[in-house]
Formats: sequence, C-alpha cells, structure tokens
Amino acid sequence: KTTKSPAVKKNIQKRAMEVLKRKRMYETQRDQLAGQQFNIDQAAFGIESAKASVSTVAAMKSANQELKKTIKNDLKIDDVDELADDMADLMDEFQEINEALSRNFATPDDIDEADLEAELDMLEDELEDDVLEEESAVPSYLQASSLPAHPTSAPGAKVPVAAGGQKVDEYGLPLET
Repeated sequence: KTTKSPAVKKNIQKRAMEVLKRKRMYETQRDQLAGQQFNIDQAAFGIESAKASVSTVAAMKSANQELKKTIKNDLKIDDVDELADDMADLMDEFQEINEALSRNFATPDDIDEADLEAELDMLEDELEDDVLEEESAVPSYLQASSLPAHPTSAPGAKVPVAAGGQKVDEYGLPLET
C-alpha cells in the first residue's frame, strides 16, 4: 500500500533512516567486538606460547645440568677409550683363536700355490676333454650292433641247466615244467 501524502512519506523516510543508522551502529559495534575478541584470543595464545617456551627452556636447562653431572661423574673419556681399546684387544684375540681353530691339519704346509694352480689347470683340461668326448659320442642305440643280423637258433633252445639237472631261466631261477 502506498501513500500519496508527502507528510506520511517524509515520516516513513525519517524512520527508515533511523533504522539504517541503528543498523550501521550495530554493525560497527559488532565489528569492534569481533576485533576485541580476536585481540584477546591472540593475547591468550601468546601467553600460552610464552608459558610453553618457559617450561621448554627450564626442561632443557635441567637436562643440560643432569647430562653435565652424569658425564662429569659417571662417564670419563679416558674410561671410554680404555674400554674401547680393551674390546678391540679382545676381538683381536678372538680372531686369533678362530684362525687357530680353523687350521687344516690334513694339508701340509709345504704345498706350493703354483703346484695347486697347475693341478687345477690339469683337472679343467680333463673336464673339457670329457665334455668333448660326450658331445661327439654316438648313443648306443645308434651304434653298430654286435648281434647277428638273423637268429642262429630257435628261441628257448639254449636254456641253461642248474646243477641238479633242472632247467633255469636267464636269471638262474628254475623253470616250470
């Protein structure tokens, strides 16, 4: 509904302007409060970080003092060096023991390295010769047969006879008669 009266129109415009002014004032206050809240949060975070830093520094100081005390009282560089030297000596002795235990008593001491090399070369040559012979060898089924081309007797005609006069097969077992 629209009014045509200029006085009513002016009154409505005046009220609308006041509402807009209040709106802007509230928005400004809201922005100021948000800024203040941000500043408070930032200050609280700063205080929290400072407290954490203080406790971290205190812990580092305490650890530093404890480490210094431990090194001064319990760890002496000379003792550590001596311990390392002792360990090295023990390892050397252990190595010598292992070498002594691993000696081969069956191998004479007078074997010359050159003699061993010569024997190894000879064995390699023999192995190569065997391989060449195997490669050039003809399988038995391809070799010429020593059997006659035609049978010379009837099968079973030459059956062996055991000592007791009984006929036996090729394995020496008695044949059934």
